[in-house]
Amino acid sequence: MGTRPTAVVTGGAQGIGRRTAELLTKRGYAIVIIDLHQPDETLKAVEASGGKAIGLVGDVTDETAVDYLARQVFDIYGHADVLVNNAGVSLISPAERTTVSQYRRVLDVNLIAPFILAKIFGGKMLEAGKGSIINVASIAGLVGIADRAAYNASKHGLIGLTRTLAAEWGGRGVRVNAVCPGWVKTEMDAADQAGGSYSDVDITSRVPMARFATPDDVARAIAFLADNNESSFINGHALVVDGGWTADGSWESLRRQKR
Repeated sequence: MGTRPTAVVTGGAQGIGRRTAELLTKRGYAIVIIDLHQPDETLKAVEASGGKAIGLVGDVTDETAVDYLARQVFDIYGHADVLVNNAGVSLISPAERTTVSQYRRVLDVNLIAPFILAKIFGGKMLEAGKGSIINVASIAGLVGIADRAAYNASKHGLIGLTRTLAAEWGGRGVRVNAVCPGWVKTEMDAADQAGGSYSDVDITSRVPMARFATPDDVARAIAFLADNNESSFINGHALVVDGGWTADGSWESLRRQKR
């Protein structure tokens, strides 16, 4: 049985998940990465900093697979103290051209999988009487953004799930919160931009802080919500990490005047 607190991070092979694993390692957690592919680079980065990590390969949309993965985690470490539901997919498509199968796939990964993981890992946390679950949502869970019907719906749902689990589980020692990043410079952003739907300037001109978020910006918010000392009475909260995007109702010329 492990003596370090254990953090399970889904989608940890790259981007926000990788940086979260690195940061939590520095804060003393043993790390479990769950991804569709073996997260070799993340494991190397964790171990290079003196941390302990294992990588597990599986489909988080499959309840049987997640149950098997969880049993491996508890066989190795004996406990899971933090769950970061970070795995996600994007879809940029006008609603009228989005197929039902595309829509379902986004909901499967972005909303159904976090429920499965929370149910299985959270169930063990409830038995232990402690734990922290952090769902990686998005500002697309707070506002509508054109051409992202499936993605927006999944992230709005994820915030709703977060609040409901917080209401059900907070009294039994398990806190459930969400982070809502704005646009982050990751591999997902690069893939989305490759489709030609937006540019860097489209984003930086809209954000009061005039830049993208970095994976580190989001990982630090996740680490804060994971820590029972730093966020012990924060439960059911959606922490926005967007540089002021959703706070700013200015029109474009007014926003430019403030640069």
